[in-house]
Parts: sequence; structure tokens; C-alpha cells
Amino acid sequence: MKNRSYNSRREFLLKSALWSGATLTSSSMPIFSAFANDDLTVGDIMDRFIQRIPHAPFAQTVDTLKSGTRDQKVTGVVTTMFATVKVIQKSIELGANFIIAHEPTFYNHLDETDWLEEDDVFKFKRDLLEQNQIALWRNHDYIHSMKVDGIQIGVVNQLGWNDYYKQNAVLNIPKTTLKGLIDHMKDRLDVPAMRYVGDLNQPIEKVLLLPGAIGGRRQIEMAMKENPDVIIVGEAPEWETPEYVRNANEMGKEISYIATGHSASEEGGGAFMADWIRKNYPELPVHHLPSKNSLEIY
Repeated sequence: MKNRSYNSRREFLLKSALWSGATLTSSSMPIFSAFANDDLTVGDIMDRFIQRIPHAPFAQTVDTLKSGTRDQKVTGVVTTMFATVKVIQKSIELGANFIIAHEPTFYNHLDETDWLEEDDVFKFKRDLLEQNQIALWRNHDYIHSMKVDGIQIGVVNQLGWNDYYKQNAVLNIPKTTLKGLIDHMKDRLDVPAMRYVGDLNQPIEKVLLLPGAIGGRRQIEMAMKENPDVIIVGEAPEWETPEYVRNANEMGKEISYIATGHSASEEGGGAFMADWIRKNYPELPVHHLPSKNSLEIY
């Protein structure tokens, strides 16, 4: 499979830029921003992205500012999966005061903080953001709600599978083995190891690609519908999808499961978002900082 993949991260980023432009740029609207950098605010960037999303803005969404204000002038942008302390510190070092993260900042889906008010970890992170006047926006619901899911586009691109992508979760890739597929993904996603269920020698062609953590029931229901050779996810509770696949193997069915880790499974979407900003605001400093998986393997 490696001979069909991109030869470098540079090529990955170039391909990602092409995808982001093709997907979000309307022929009736210029690519370049109408705002000079000195006048560009956090709200300007948020609104420009949101206005391209079908049926947006949403009445109920987790895609809110976790720190900072909409009228803050933007000096630079960082995209990432998780706004870790290290990502925030690097953003400060880069002079970027606007972080766009895909996942929660404060350890729960709604970023509720009332239960954390006396916790030193929470206070350290909150104070780091506030004292350095960092605006932090979660872009989760909107990027997933594009006409073609922006996270999925970025991940497919990172894996080098654009030729097999039909703008949905099912891809028919060149025939390989489960071991060969895992090796390919470890290389492309920069992950040292992955958890799996199945036979490493199992032939693989039909892939069900489900980045992130959409829930075990949805993962299993889609597997029931699509009958893939392998299910690829960011994560799932061990008693759900992994156990379902193990039971399927035990009854003689050939199906495998790969868990890449949540951050690694969607990081390509952060690169996609960075490229969208570069195309729409070409004079604005933009950086994509991978947060990497929180769990390490010894």
C-alpha cells in the first residue's frame, strides 16, 4: 500500500489545500478575504466558515468560544484536535491568539466547568488562556456538517486514499492484509502502535472509515449495513465494537477492527481547517499543531 500513498507530509498538505479549496470555495465568492489583517476579528473567521455550512448557524451546538471574545483582533491562527497545554504554549510562542480546536477543552463534551472551579489543572489551563488573551473556538459540529465532512476529507487525504474516496465512509482500497493496513496507517498517521481485533493475515479491501468516537452502536449498525472487511475508528468502549468484532471472529466471520486513538483518527481534519484559512486569509499566519494521542503505549 505504501507505493500508492503520498511520499511526504508536504504532499499531504498540498493535497489538503486542494481539497479545502474545492469543497468550500464558491465560484460566486472570491477566495481572498475582504478584511485587512489589522481589522480581522475572531468573529469574522467564525462567521465566514459557518455561513458555508448547510442550515447553519445551529440553535444547539458545542461549537462555541471557550475563551476570548468574537471582537478580538486576530494575530495568527492555530488549528489542532485538542487544545492541550503544550498546544496553547506553542501558540503563544508563535504569536497566534486564535486557536481552533475540534474537541473539548475542559474534559467533557459540553465544556461545562462549574464542577471544575476549584481544580488546579482546570485553573492552570483557564488562566493560561485568559492571561495571554487567547480566543479558543471549538469547531466540531460545523466542520462535520459540511456537504462533505471536512474531517473525513482531511483524514482520507492524510491516508493517501483520495483515489478511492466516494465522499462517504466506505472505501475500496487495493488489496492488502490487516497487518499491511495497520503498517500503512501507523506510517501515515504517525502513530507508533494501534489496537486491533482480528487476524493479521486477513485480506482487506473494503474499509469502513469512522474517525473519532461516534459511539459503539452506530459503529456496529454501520458494520451490519456495509459488511466491511475492517472497521477503522478513533476509539470505542471495549465492551461495544471490539467485543462485537471478537464475537464475529469466534463464529467464523472475517471482519477486523482497528482503533487508531481519537486524536490521530481526526488530525487530518485540523490540517484541512488550516488550509481553508490559508486560502481565505492568505496574509494571516496559520499553523496546524497536531495534539497527538493522549494515551501512550509502553
